Amino acid sequence: MTGRHDSRGRGDRASRPDRALVMTVVHHPEDARVRHREIGSLLEAGFEVTYAAPFVAHGLPLPDVAGLRPVDLPHASGRTRREAMRAARELLRVEGAEHDVVIVHDPELLVAALGLGLRNLLWDVHEDTVASIETKDWVPSRARRPIMAAARALERHAERRHDLILAEHAYADRFTGNHLVVPNTVRVPETVAPPGCHRAVYLGSVTMPRGAATLVQTGRQVTVARKGRITVEVIGPARDARTAEALEWAVKSGHLRHHGFVPSDVALPMLDGALAGLSLLEDRPNYRHSMPTKVIEYMAHGIPVITTPLPLARDIVTRAGCGVVVPFGDADATAAALIELAADPERRAALGRAGHRYVREHHDWNAVGHEFVAHVRGLARRGRPEQPGKPTPATQMPSGPEGQRPTTGETPCSTTESPSSVSATSAYRPARH
Repeated sequence: MTGRHDSRGRGDRASRPDRALVMTVVHHPEDARVRHREIGSLLEAGFEVTYAAPFVAHGLPLPDVAGLRPVDLPHASGRTRREAMRAARELLRVEGAEHDVVIVHDPELLVAALGLGLRNLLWDVHEDTVASIETKDWVPSRARRPIMAAARALERHAERRHDLILAEHAYADRFTGNHLVVPNTVRVPETVAPPGCHRAVYLGSVTMPRGAATLVQTGRQVTVARKGRITVEVIGPARDARTAEALEWAVKSGHLRHHGFVPSDVALPMLDGALAGLSLLEDRPNYRHSMPTKVIEYMAHGIPVITTPLPLARDIVTRAGCGVVVPFGDADATAAALIELAADPERRAALGRAGHRYVREHHDWNAVGHEFVAHVRGLARRGRPEQPGKPTPATQMPSGPEGQRPTTGETPCSTTESPSSVSATSAYRPARH
């Protein structure tokens, strides 16, 4: 498809399925929250979803999933953002109003939507937008104050003009209204394997503020102390050159295994049977009000958690009794905790069971996802006429036969033809001047 406009949204709005346009130019297209939880739940609930994300930039093919129409966008990274913003704005201009709801996951897309008059836009607030600027190495020091001021103004504008959902309860303090909180929970397996004694795992993107240096030093210490019987595995990409060099050195030295990016549906089972999960974020303003998703993921898969004392991570690990809190930047304490857990199978099994039990009760997406879908459906149907004589479909997601939990939306087998794929590389990306 080159410049052809998709017009499937025209016609009788009351008789067709709800349609959502989900967009990101910053996140990986396989982001667990965006793709596997939110989009997966919308597909299960019968939505038609157009998913615009930087597939090609991440070396991914456009997905072929029933009900999902993929659109490729450029990737916004570092100071290279103008092309992605232009392409996103053109997509919003052409197709935004043709969808019942537009869900954006990046502040950059709020800027792209300025002046378009979209009344159906929903911003999923993933982080503390202002505080996150402090962790971005590509932002010059002299520009940080003006950019932070602009980010505050953008948040105020977004709250006045658009709908919001928040990934953390703590984010509510930045806004004046009441907004639905959709926390970064996970789909919790009903049963999990007991933790083992040989692999410590880190899941997620890696940067220096996220503890890369401590990971590397921890890997060196446990490799030397235990003569290779404990390994540290990193499941996720390095986000910058400095971090990539540090991980590469550790791998060459035999102190670390680095798997690079692994899709969420493959990465999560890699946690099963690990010795412990590591969350070693530094004490940064953007992290103080956020729950590291990896902590919930470790607990969901029944492995002990080793975390730095960020408030939310420390509180949940302490409350659940599922792990060890270590000081910021302390590889000695982290390595010692791993070695102690490896020598005590009863303790690590008890920690793993406690974490799994706690997140099944309090942080299971299989429950939270229903509320998310109901909220999005309500926004999608504002001002939409009901089809005469036909009741509104229920918002509850299917649970499958015999009480099975919902899947991630990756339908293994279907006779339904998938909607057409679009490449915004040609369809929406503007010509270079």
